[in-house]
Amino acid sequence: MPTKEMITPLFLNEPRVAIGDGWRGDLTANPVMAVTGPVQEAIAPVHDAIAQFVAECASQSDVAVSIAGDCCASIPVLAGLQRSGCHPVLVWLDAHGDFNTWETSPSGFLGGMPLAMIAGRGDMSLMEKVGAVALPESDIYLCDGRDLDPEEAEALKNSKVNVCADLDELLRRLPAGADVYVHFDSDIIDSGEVPAQSYPVANGPGAREVEAFFAGIVRKTNIVAASMSAWNPALDDDGQSGRIVRGCFQELLRRIG
Repeated sequence: MPTKEMITPLFLNEPRVAIGDGWRGDLTANPVMAVTGPVQEAIAPVHDAIAQFVAECASQSDVAVSIAGDCCASIPVLAGLQRSGCHPVLVWLDAHGDFNTWETSPSGFLGGMPLAMIAGRGDMSLMEKVGAVALPESDIYLCDGRDLDPEEAEALKNSKVNVCADLDELLRRLPAGADVYVHFDSDIIDSGEVPAQSYPVANGPGAREVEAFFAGIVRKTNIVAASMSAWNPALDDDGQSGRIVRGCFQELLRRIG
């Protein structure tokens, strides 16, 4: 199926224009760049534009692809799919769990909470603003989540989220033929290969391992949407991280299309 890509060059409500550089093919620019005011209010119209884009793609039998700077932008991708009548399994590739709530987070960082919101936990205002409905936890697959806060780890342990230690386990456990939305936080790649991350974590899979997983998931399931949370261009002095992340994600898009 053909893919259509939208770029939202923000990290929450902070500009990250350079994440749009170096991509092959045409990217649709998110027409809303709200960068002022309280974070959750500022990003609401940005998220609505993503949700509309995804819903329109789905109505045309295209696979919507969202490229943004943070994982909260995954919420409107889910909302857009749901607006089109699609209720997918979610595959979440991330060095972190993003399963905190305001009550469990040591830092209070909003970007560490979207997967919990998608599972119906914590503050649901971002979900409600775009009309997203929480997924059953059993329809969520997290890999590899190797860097968790203590209470976050406990919450995941006591949840029904499918927590997979590595990409091979994830691929084995995914139901064949399922409609799948893949969210790829590029920091799942080992920080030795992709050091330009705001929150780098060592001991992760290499880019080639991630590409092999992408090949496997396209063969086994039906990808209905994909999203990526990008590297931090301000830390990418030699451009290595951007090149590796773009190449890895574009391998997924090539196989889908």
